Amino acid sequence: MEPITVITGRIVHGKGIGRTVGMPTANLLPSSSSMIPPEGVYASVVHLRSGTYIGVTNIGPRPSVDNSPRETVETNILDFDSDIYGEDMVLEVMTYLRPVRKMADLEEVKRQVDEDKERARTILSGIAVSSSI
Repeated sequence: MEPITVITGRIVHGKGIGRTVGMPTANLLPSSSSMIPPEGVYASVVHLRSGTYIGVTNIGPRPSVDNSPRETVETNILDFDSDIYGEDMVLEVMTYLRPVRKMADLEEVKRQVDEDKERARTILSGIAVSSSI
C-alpha cells in the first residue's frame, strides 16, 4: 500500500486535552515542503527515532475541542506512550477513514477514536511496527 502523502516535521506541544481522557496526540508542525491532504481522519504510519508505529491522524480543525479554525496535524499513536516533544517525525498518510466532525463531548470523541484505531489496525495490519519504548 502506497501512502497518499508523506508529511515531515517536528512534534510540538498542543493543548494536552487528549491526554486527559487517555488519547494523547503527537502534534506535528509540518515542514514547509510537506503536502497536506484534505481535512479528515486518516490511518497513518508514524516513523520516529524509536521505531515505526500505526496511528490515527486528524488533519484539519478540532471542532469538538475548540472553535478555532486553525488547521492541525495530530496523531494518536497506537500502543505508544513516550515523551517525544521536539522530535522529528515522518508521517505516512495511508488511508482516509472519515470526515472531521463535531461531537458532543470528549467521551464521544474517545469512543470514535477507539473505533478509528481498530479500523487503522485492521487496514494496516501488514505494516511492521516496533514495540513501544
